[in-house]
Amino acid sequence: MDKAKVNWDLESIFPGGSSSLELRRQLEEIKERLARLGQWVEGLIPELDAPELKRLLDEVQDLVMHFSQCSAFVGCLTAQNVHDAQARLLEGDLGQLGAALGAVQTRIHHLFADIPQDRWEELLSDPDLKELEFYLNERRKLAQRQMDPQRENLAIDLAVDGYHAWSQLYYTLVGRMGIEVERDGSVQRLSMGQAANLLADPDPQLRREVFAKYEQAWAQEEELFASVLNRLAGFRLNLYKNRGWDDVLSEPLEINRMRRETLEAMWSAVEGGKPHLVKYLKRKAELLGLEGIAWCDLNAPLAAAGRKLSFAEGASFVLEQLAKFSPEIAEFTQKALDSRWVEAEDRGGKRPGAFCTSFPVTKESRVFMTYAGTMDSVGTLAHELGHAYHGYVLKDQPMVLRRYAMNVAETASTFNELLVVDGAIQAAAPGEKLALLDDKIGRSVAFFMDIHSRFLFETRFYGARRRGMVSAPQLNELMTQAQRDAFLGSLTEYHPHFWASKLHFYITRTPFYNFPYTFGFLFASGVYARAKAEGPSFAGKYKALLADTARMTVEDLARKHLGVDLTKPDFWEAAVGLTIQDVEEFLRTAN
Repeated sequence: MDKAKVNWDLESIFPGGSSSLELRRQLEEIKERLARLGQWVEGLIPELDAPELKRLLDEVQDLVMHFSQCSAFVGCLTAQNVHDAQARLLEGDLGQLGAALGAVQTRIHHLFADIPQDRWEELLSDPDLKELEFYLNERRKLAQRQMDPQRENLAIDLAVDGYHAWSQLYYTLVGRMGIEVERDGSVQRLSMGQAANLLADPDPQLRREVFAKYEQAWAQEEELFASVLNRLAGFRLNLYKNRGWDDVLSEPLEINRMRRETLEAMWSAVEGGKPHLVKYLKRKAELLGLEGIAWCDLNAPLAAAGRKLSFAEGASFVLEQLAKFSPEIAEFTQKALDSRWVEAEDRGGKRPGAFCTSFPVTKESRVFMTYAGTMDSVGTLAHELGHAYHGYVLKDQPMVLRRYAMNVAETASTFNELLVVDGAIQAAAPGEKLALLDDKIGRSVAFFMDIHSRFLFETRFYGARRRGMVSAPQLNELMTQAQRDAFLGSLTEYHPHFWASKLHFYITRTPFYNFPYTFGFLFASGVYARAKAEGPSFAGKYKALLADTARMTVEDLARKHLGVDLTKPDFWEAAVGLTIQDVEEFLRTAN
């Protein structure tokens, strides 16, 4: 690709960054419309007719759409520059506005709950409401399981300066942190995101130095992070107690529109595949000349993987592989890159991690990452652009039917990633193939072992938190033990402060922000296997599957488009089997 850009364009969304007057005007307009909507809702009665319900839903969706546009913009500002104080203030304003919007929606959903069943069924039979049936039933059922509207709205209001404020504090604390590393004859100050990228460096001495300093940096602030994590969990547990919810997994399963049986079937299949990954880790250690794999070696490239790809080279490779499956996906991705939807520069002051966010008003997305020139970074670029394509498929649907659950949110992203990685393996010279297989299997290690350790940690942490505050040393022990269990004791050194370093534990909108990644990886793997079997003709079916992701439960989605039962182990074992095949190919290639 020509003239690849490494910085995104936010000016076309709202000019002026955190000082944007247009953004301010938009926020004021949302505030005024929200006040009028609140008055309208207060006057509603359960006997409302279908046309009035449709008008109400149209207004709510439009408000949510414009609020999401503003929220996504501010999220991009705080990610690109953690020191943007004005953006953090805007984040606070949006929190207040979001709480008010949430309160109005809560009142509406409780109104749904008060409508008698026969009248409710009559409303949903109206042609103008039929398309929204799944969403409306989902909201009604949730309202029936919640507290009364007054208490729910109080909880929403208190969460702004309590629950969500703790999450924002986490980002502020991380933005202040950094480590110093000597490279190329000079001492460099690195952000925590930049430091994390160096754990994939070929130099084992550098990896160990960086990891030691990385761990130390988190250890120095462990009491602050322990306080944040305890308060977040405490808020959730108290809220669940007042709603009468006994199971901490109840909310995340509901958010992900999946059954516990599906989650259990998935983890069971994952456990069956882990011994093969242990063989892979053992062989990788031998190839690296190590006695065993430590945490800082998990992403270490094999020697042949040392070549760096410029951003332009990485982007071109992604486009080439996507085009083999679907010219439409490649064309969309080219447009996203040309339109500067991607922020990829490796610089200080950026938030760690990567994400894709949607701008529903302009029907665009923006991708955030720190590009490091490795094949792993190329995979991340493909992954996040997959999210953007998913948004593109849904861009003309009603707003409530664009809001897919997190677990299926990983379908398009992981599918993209698999296309790119397998394309690289197929095109590789014999000396490069092993390194690429290593990179691919390393991702399976992350989904099967690392993310499982996060799941084990969180479930155990919540159990402990019910009994009282959990100290930083206790958190370190819980984290280390979870890693030992998830990795089957195969590592020589673990990451005790992972609970502090991983921002996913501090995301308030979606609790248990971990298992959906494994679900998404395996679900996408199953879809990918179908695509390989059927070839380019599957592209239309794939797009249809993505279009339905916010219209039904994941079990119904799989049944409709793949003809499989996710509560049974068969689908999951077949998906895990693809990773086992990769491990076997790796071991053959390594001999």
